[in-house]
Amino acid sequence: MKLKYVIGSVAELMIKIVAAVFIVMFVTKTATAAYDYGFRVFAEEPVESGAGRTISVSIGGTDSAKEVGEMLQEKGLIRDANLFRIQELLSENHGKIQPGIYDLSTTMTAQEMLAVIAVEPESEEEEETEE
Repeated sequence: MKLKYVIGSVAELMIKIVAAVFIVMFVTKTATAAYDYGFRVFAEEPVESGAGRTISVSIGGTDSAKEVGEMLQEKGLIRDANLFRIQELLSENHGKIQPGIYDLSTTMTAQEMLAVIAVEPESEEEEETEE
């Protein structure tokens, strides 16, 4: 009777240890991935360094930040459209994306791209008064 109780206790202890190890591994892996993604929101590097490539993109008047991010990812200007969406949400240019055709480079960060595509075009009246 005692042997059966000891074997059961040892088996129960082993199961608890294995479960604890899996939980710790899962939490560690998830926390590391979350930290890396969060770090990239504020410190994402450009796709290329050096000369890079310049790519023209066309943004429509009804395009959302998500759609712009997907287009930039398809063209190879950014790595992650969802990350771009979060960066746009947290940037000073949130909600300021302007329609138009823009020349963007693979050496630009997402923040630099947002600064370019969020610039409001000068109105014709301002141009006339400058002349």
